[in-house]
Amino acid sequence: MFRAFRTEVADALTAGLESLDLPTGDLGIEEPPEDLDATLASSVAFRLAGELETAPPQAAAELAAAIDSAGYDYIGAVTTKGPYINFQTTDRYRQETIEAANADDYGHLPERDESVVVEHTSANPTGPVHVGRARNPILGDAVANTLEMAGYDVERHYYVNDAGRQMAVFTWAYEKFDESDLDSEPARDRAEYDLVRYYRKGNSFLDDADEATTEAAEDEIAAIMQGLEAGDEATYERVGEVVDTVLGGMKDCLGRLPAEFDEFVKETRFMRNGSTDDVAARLKDSEYAVYDEEAWQLELDDYGIDKNLVFLRSDETSLYTTRDLAHHEWKFDNFDRAVTVLGEDHKLQASQLQATLDILGNDPDRLDDVIYSYVNLPEGKMSTRRGTGVMLDDLLDEAIDRAREEVEDRLGDRIRDDDLDNEDIERIAHQVGIGAVRYDIVSKQPTKGITFKWDEALDFEAQSAPYVQYVHARCCGILDEANSEPTVEDIDIAALSTPEEAALIDAIARFPAVIEDAADECKPHRVATYTREVADAFNAFYRSCPVLSADTATTRRSRLALVAAAQHAVANALAVLGVEAPDSM
Repeated sequence: MFRAFRTEVADALTAGLESLDLPTGDLGIEEPPEDLDATLASSVAFRLAGELETAPPQAAAELAAAIDSAGYDYIGAVTTKGPYINFQTTDRYRQETIEAANADDYGHLPERDESVVVEHTSANPTGPVHVGRARNPILGDAVANTLEMAGYDVERHYYVNDAGRQMAVFTWAYEKFDESDLDSEPARDRAEYDLVRYYRKGNSFLDDADEATTEAAEDEIAAIMQGLEAGDEATYERVGEVVDTVLGGMKDCLGRLPAEFDEFVKETRFMRNGSTDDVAARLKDSEYAVYDEEAWQLELDDYGIDKNLVFLRSDETSLYTTRDLAHHEWKFDNFDRAVTVLGEDHKLQASQLQATLDILGNDPDRLDDVIYSYVNLPEGKMSTRRGTGVMLDDLLDEAIDRAREEVEDRLGDRIRDDDLDNEDIERIAHQVGIGAVRYDIVSKQPTKGITFKWDEALDFEAQSAPYVQYVHARCCGILDEANSEPTVEDIDIAALSTPEEAALIDAIARFPAVIEDAADECKPHRVATYTREVADAFNAFYRSCPVLSADTATTRRSRLALVAAAQHAVANALAVLGVEAPDSM
């Protein structure tokens, strides 16, 4: 309803301004200040006070008088306070909000005839997923979920780097060393933990060996890279064995979040089908191409980028960027829009990619980059090359353990009479623990760095995942105790007259608009902010408005329908964030 209300406000404002022969380019529609009794407000009086030759408060009064709210379904009173024009809603708005939110799919927007590919995570398959990179799959999955709920046809892709030097080193090390050469046991019984030992051994060998030995090893590594470039099938199979084995283990780890993918797209695909060579040839022919420092490069000064983009080595072998350009042209051929989730260390490369796509004749506006800062633990930054970092598996295990302890500590304070057995506790621990990790990470603006803190992430009283999850569990508990399913026919909007009820209805009404705005800007943290707002509104309602013991049967039924509406809003908002909504806690 809020989206429809916002449209009506814009239409009414526009008509009012036109009646006074005033410009309608900027309506100034915004969230009202907290002290205003309104659902939306307009600050247009600030802009037009000069034209009306009066102060903003007087301008607001004159403009409000010109607004005719008759004929609109959802616009109630139009008032002013100071320089603001304030728009209130009607009973019909509140009634239809509860009716809409009683549907299981509340928040889902109509399907759009537009496809989007979301590429995220894409960590090099050199070992276990690292905590520092955990933001990518969590953020990427939430971006994809948000777009999907907004009506887009979404595919989730993982771009696999199976052609770079890292994979050549990994393949060489895996073939050169035996188990007996390794100085450690796998940290976990899973493929990527097993094979990463070979990668670490290879790197330490190259660092420590004498010059002649290192040169010989580098020749073998270069031969692998050249074999890939030349399309040698045997080389593809050698590298593929390592890549696919490690990637299988990484999939298992990401599945715990969960973060799942529709397709794993290998960069060698674009070497083998000739598209990388095609891109390189077209770039050579461009006016931006120069041969400098034994490599083909693009000068991107015209795009405000000082650093040249190297796209071909002197031996005519391609680079990751060249193959990624072919990859993106393939995206444009198959999807209407592309979104890529990238760490802050790829910001320059992202800008270079956008500029080069333009040079190649593509529309770079079809590509959106979501740039994020990395996740740290309080102990400091982490690294994987020497195996000194903290893995995502470790974080998730600890999250579940801590959540289990928290749930068990709270068993005595539960007001619900459903007995939880060990299986229930374990299920809730997984829901709360992993939910806490995901929520804490996705709730921050992507560009802000994160230091993950357990006491904040698992705080049932603060604005964390457990706080919101508990609201959902409380809704489910109330509905279970009622022992009847509320229906839209039960709603008597006149019975929901308290400020707390009005505030909760208002919060629920905003959910589809939040989804729309978050999808348009690829900012799922706005959905997390929304979950806290609706949870706060529900808790205020719960404290002030008895449901099961309401004064009248009509009020009881209406409040039950409102509880069901809140439950759907919370559950579906959490689902966008990839956080489970427990029925009981």
